[in-house]
Amino acid sequence: MRLVVIFLVLALLFAVPFLVWGGEFTAALSGQAAVAALARHGAWAGAAGIGLLVADLFLPIPATAVMAALGILYGPLLGGTYSALGSFLAGAVGYGAARLAGRRAAVFLAGERDLARGERFFERYGGWAVALARWLPILPEALACLAGLARMPARRFFPALACGSIPLGFACAALGAATGRAGEGGGGGSPMLAVVLAALLPLALWPLAQLLLRRSEPPKANDE
Repeated sequence: MRLVVIFLVLALLFAVPFLVWGGEFTAALSGQAAVAALARHGAWAGAAGIGLLVADLFLPIPATAVMAALGILYGPLLGGTYSALGSFLAGAVGYGAARLAGRRAAVFLAGERDLARGERFFERYGGWAVALARWLPILPEALACLAGLARMPARRFFPALACGSIPLGFACAALGAATGRAGEGGGGGSPMLAVVLAALLPLALWPLAQLLLRRSEPPKANDE
């Protein structure tokens, strides 16, 4: 029960900046405003986009708008790479910070019994939760921190994070690139298609990642 409370508290902490400053950040980093904000950094626009996506862990950054802007500036491939990397690093920072707090802090916050339940949950279902939630607002950050607190194995967390971040980054960048072409008189992109791809592709990627993880595990020694 305490672990659920911690999750709700984390979600609330991540939601508060959106409620207080979300409108201002959205106005400053939406559409052409996001493109202009990144373009001001010249050759470092990609790094600036990654930095904004990592800052989304703490600030109400409109992440999908930043990813779309990266797609407009760099195209779907390079823009998608920057976007996926930024989303991946945001999750990694949340996971790493919570894990570095140590087991003693985790036990203090959650208690031995609830922490054990959380560890079992993330061992069994954590990969699915991390991979499938990446396109949602607020929830990915809270899940990443909770996964670190419950000490989800890194060899499972990071592949799951990649399975969620890569489709999200490339789908949003491709949408941005298509929208940019539309502004130049070409065809436009479908926001709904980007959302569907970001939500459904992890369903195919994570089982494949699990298969590769199982094959890479060392063989168990016989007890004979």
